[in-house]
Amino acid sequence: MHTALDTTDARGLADFYRELLGLQYRPGDEPPSDGTPDDADWLVLLDEDGNRKLAFNQVSTLPRSTWPAQDVPMQIHIDYAVPTLEDLQRHRQHAEELGAKLLLDRTDEASEPLYVLADPAGHPFCLLVAP
Repeated sequence: MHTALDTTDARGLADFYRELLGLQYRPGDEPPSDGTPDDADWLVLLDEDGNRKLAFNQVSTLPRSTWPAQDVPMQIHIDYAVPTLEDLQRHRQHAEELGAKLLLDRTDEASEPLYVLADPAGHPFCLLVAP
């Protein structure tokens, strides 16, 4: 169905990935427009065809990954491929503008240039050039 990510801020993380990947909320999961507090504890993002892509589960605590140290391992990470090095640079910049943090720059590796970033909740993800 989809990949589900635990987070201490379901709305914030859902908004990050919605903007990063160009997804949309499942009907009924949109933020409240009437100013009421947002108490969402489970949100789902869809692609333009209505397919589930990511879900976000509200938790009270979540230790941030310490990757590359193994004290708190990644546990999961998602790879996102782009076609060119130029696209890779553009998507990294966009991700950082949305709140991602750079963990590793491996763009000097010709066979598979990539960045490892952490989303606002600390989940590592990769942006890489793939044919």
